[in-house]
Amino acid sequence: MASVDRATAPTYVYDQSEGSAEMRGLLGGKGANVAEMQRIGVPVPDGFTVTTTACVAAMNADGAWPDGLWDAVLERLAALEERTGRRLGDPERPLLVSVRSGAVFSMPGMMDTILNLGINDAAVRGLAAESGNPRFAWDSYRRFVQMFGEVVLGVPSDDFEHALSQLKRERGVALDTDLSAEDLEGLVATFKRITEESAGAGAFGDDPREQLRLAINAVFESWQNPRAAVYRRANDIPDDLGTAVNIMQMVFGNLGETSGTGVCFTRNPATGVHELYGEFLVNAQGEDVVAGIRTPRPLAEMEQALPEAYGELIGTMARLRRTTATCRTSSSRSSRGGSTCCRPAPASAPRRPRCASPATWSPRA
Repeated sequence: MASVDRATAPTYVYDQSEGSAEMRGLLGGKGANVAEMQRIGVPVPDGFTVTTTACVAAMNADGAWPDGLWDAVLERLAALEERTGRRLGDPERPLLVSVRSGAVFSMPGMMDTILNLGINDAAVRGLAAESGNPRFAWDSYRRFVQMFGEVVLGVPSDDFEHALSQLKRERGVALDTDLSAEDLEGLVATFKRITEESAGAGAFGDDPREQLRLAINAVFESWQNPRAAVYRRANDIPDDLGTAVNIMQMVFGNLGETSGTGVCFTRNPATGVHELYGEFLVNAQGEDVVAGIRTPRPLAEMEQALPEAYGELIGTMARLRRTTATCRTSSSRSSRGGSTCCRPAPASAPRRPRCASPATWSPRA
């Protein structure tokens, strides 16, 4: 690889603490908004963002990454590991991250996501010991194997779903949450076998850093998948924008009945009225809400199911509403119409931030 002049090379990766809402074109909508939430004190998981510029450079080079990009990713990863006191794949204090697309304009469901990256045969046991919940650890592992297999290695999703359905029939249960830790440990082995049968022996691997590189590349490539291209044409989104990639520390909603995941709005999407609106699932990860596997519950029921988490959510969303209201006032008073601290979505296009339950266990330093 050619040497890179750091003084003139573009910055391809930014820590969340370096971003803001004004950097949407570079960090994508998700990366810019998460950075802004961190800036104003909203509790969000730590992480970093690979820029749209990096994606475009790779697209223009037939998929080859620009010089210096992987080194920049490793540098930001090392800083994240230092801040959290954790490492990808560590057998005692594993760091698990999500890898998500983040286009400049919202494209819900069009591109790819991988959760729980950083888990492997050693880290899963460390996660089980640290959390005191082996079922949670093996559930996180089987989810990762399935997502990585589908998104990165191209394994048909039906192969995994068939194996999961067959196991539930054998155990006489209806829901994934009814499977035991031993069931899920066996399912991980089954999923790995399915992956190797489809993608070839050794395709899955066990090196989290290599898996991170492959996952970032898969998100880059998902910008050009057929469903994303059709969505862009239907919504007049230019093809040459590329997508950012957001790497964030996992916060777990699948630890048991005291944790959960969901989506929420600061407006009612049907009326545009400023009110808390959304849905959630207990003992689940984010993809369960949108995949249709289980029926989400209306957010109003969260007050009874997770009262402490609901109270913190109400406080957080109130802070967001106050901040966006201040921004609108500042913008209207600016004689030059200059930039403001945030860019609230109009009523016709509300944003959909993830809402992880504050009652969820999250491994932190």
